Amino acid sequence: MDLRQGISMRGLGLNVIGALLVLAGIGLVAMTARSLLNYRAVASLHGGEVIDLGANAQPGAGQHGSMVRVVGTPAVVEAPHDPDFNLRANTPVLVRHVEMFQWREVRVGSNVHYELDWVDHLLDANHFEDPKGHANPVGFPVSGKQFDAGLVQIDGFKLGPVLLHAIPGTQRITPDPGSLPENLAASFSRYQDYLVTSARPGDPRLGDVRVSWNEVPLQVLTVVGRIDGDRLVAATDAADGKGYVVQVGDVPVLDIFPDLPVPPEFVLSWRILAVLLASLGAFLLLSAQRDRRDPQLALGLGALAVGIVASVLWLGDDARTMYGWLALTVFGLLLTGWRLRRAR
Repeated sequence: MDLRQGISMRGLGLNVIGALLVLAGIGLVAMTARSLLNYRAVASLHGGEVIDLGANAQPGAGQHGSMVRVVGTPAVVEAPHDPDFNLRANTPVLVRHVEMFQWREVRVGSNVHYELDWVDHLLDANHFEDPKGHANPVGFPVSGKQFDAGLVQIDGFKLGPVLLHAIPGTQRITPDPGSLPENLAASFSRYQDYLVTSARPGDPRLGDVRVSWNEVPLQVLTVVGRIDGDRLVAATDAADGKGYVVQVGDVPVLDIFPDLPVPPEFVLSWRILAVLLASLGAFLLLSAQRDRRDPQLALGLGALAVGIVASVLWLGDDARTMYGWLALTVFGLLLTGWRLRRAR
């Protein structure tokens, strides 16, 4: 009686532990899948899962269409050029600003007065409350304009126009009057960081013009964008309506996208462990039965249980991953069927 009771308790223990191990394997693969699916769902809002290429990144096979993070200082291969003033600068974007010394109307409460100041757009004196004696010129002799570099690269990737214009920062550059074309050299002279038409730059007069230039500084950037051949471009299908990020410095992905959950690590290892746990549980369940200690049958049952659950979780989301789990399910089914037939 005691022997039978001991055997019964041993069988019960094996069944309980085996069932718990099977459930642990299924739970582990489900938890890993949910964590990965949640990460990919949030990443898709920003264009997709980001591959961290870091510094010295180069285009690689199979990366087309992927979102990547690269870090580096932009290299200007084809510098922008302002042909009107024959000014060239080693910068991704060069911007010309033009201002004219004009009358402007200033209102303080019910009081109105007029003063001369530098303004970057034309002020129509006909709209003044008292236009008499405050007439402005009718047009600018030259207009402001932006000049983009023909080619800018970060390591092995060329930057698309959207990313090029997103580079932050600006700084004034000092023009060289010696490089001016002859038709402008007679009209413009340098004063501080400007080219001016004033006869006395410190005492400008109505209608005088001053021109300045700003450039985007070259500095270490973190760029997140989509690979299109050897270019980085914006992901136009991103749910956030942007699909790219350009920030100064070496910025980690989780700092760029604070809503992004921490991606699961060692995914393959967790998946293998899940199958092994379920297989060990199946082996203990089989061991509770006489003459059923079959490691291969246990492996087949573990793979079958984990594969079915994982396939359902990935259904409709990632076809490649789902087919992988389906293949494991079929393997488990075939191995289980083969061992059961051999046991007859």
